[in-house]
Amino acid sequence: MGGTEENGRGTGKRTGRGRIRRAVLFGVLAVFAVAAIAGRDEVGRAWWMLPGVSKPRVEGALDHEEASWTAASPANWRRADRPDDYRVDRIVVHVTEGSFASSVDAFKNPWHKASAHYIVRQDGHVEQMVRELDVAFHSGNRSMNERSVGIEHEGYVERPQDFTDAMYAASARLAADICRRYGIPVDRRHILGHSEVPGADHTDPGPHWDWDRYLRLVRAELDGRPGSG
Repeated sequence: MGGTEENGRGTGKRTGRGRIRRAVLFGVLAVFAVAAIAGRDEVGRAWWMLPGVSKPRVEGALDHEEASWTAASPANWRRADRPDDYRVDRIVVHVTEGSFASSVDAFKNPWHKASAHYIVRQDGHVEQMVRELDVAFHSGNRSMNERSVGIEHEGYVERPQDFTDAMYAASARLAADICRRYGIPVDRRHILGHSEVPGADHTDPGPHWDWDRYLRLVRAELDGRPGSG
């Protein structure tokens, strides 16, 4: 063992490192070549997809000023540099099928393997658990996860009473804030339910979620008419 380790410091190991460096270099060149063909915007986007390149971060920084912060387990989300590496053009609406506290605990649990960016409580409190920069594992679809922000809502799909006025209002303010920052249109193509994600096997937010009311509230927030709709 000791001898092999010493030999590894000689020519053989340097050659291995050289192969790795060349592979990384060719990979980088390939990324930029494809991006250049696609256009100038894609060249800029490719920069943020390179290994070791990431934006400065502040622990616990909030994207929505009305939220509080609790960190989800790193096992339940993936580091990214959105929207520079992946465009953000969707919001996915979820229902927790459990209490607020149990959902926070689940997203903190590394064995859960899922999380959302936000959880909205029935009293209107908003908890952020994953930065919008990063990809939360919330929709069951990799492409959708990369392009979307996930908003969970405390409650059960079969209980319309769980979807309170305070919850709708707080979630609409949050969704409007997200739409404003990323230029997301307020419509049912860009704001969708978990059950509508391609390949999804979930039913949330279910038949009692009032989509017409929700989108009216989001539009009112964007138009500076909070509480309207």
